Amino acid sequence: MAILRGLPPADTVALAARAWDLGIGVVEVPARDPRGMEALRATVRAGAERGVPVGAGTVVGLRQVREVGACGAAFTVAPGFDPEVMAASQEAGMPHLPGVASPTEVQGVMRAGGRWVKAFPASVLGPDWIRALHGPFPDLRVVATGGVDGRNARTFLDAGADVVAVGSALGDPDQIPLLSGL
Repeated sequence: MAILRGLPPADTVALAARAWDLGIGVVEVPARDPRGMEALRATVRAGAERGVPVGAGTVVGLRQVREVGACGAAFTVAPGFDPEVMAASQEAGMPHLPGVASPTEVQGVMRAGGRWVKAFPASVLGPDWIRALHGPFPDLRVVATGGVDGRNARTFLDAGADVVAVGSALGDPDQIPLLSGL
């Protein structure tokens, strides 16, 4: 999964195209401000031309759920778990990926009907946290996000993450070969 944060729309679309060309099928564009919303709209259009979904990131409020839905976002992502945001996103037809950093948050997500979580920040939680989390939650699906790049992505996948999310690594030519090998 690629996270394309804080870039002008044209740069966001160019990096999304790089991600898609590398075989990264899911792109998230954080939409926390007008510039992010503009980048989201442009990337959703580019994704539609390729038949790939584009989601909205850093979705933390109900109004924002409506706004990103109007932009055509296929899913929403949040840094934390808010049951109201999750419910609103799902009611709008957009699966929601809430961020978690504790088993209590995981239980809340699962109680609300979720099976996917964003382990955030993954670089702080570490691969061992993800491995341990699967003990009590064997059916949980995990996206490792935050501090993941081409150098450590394999470690998170080997620990049980189903998906790794990368951001700035897509703009680093030295990491492109590392990412294409995943």
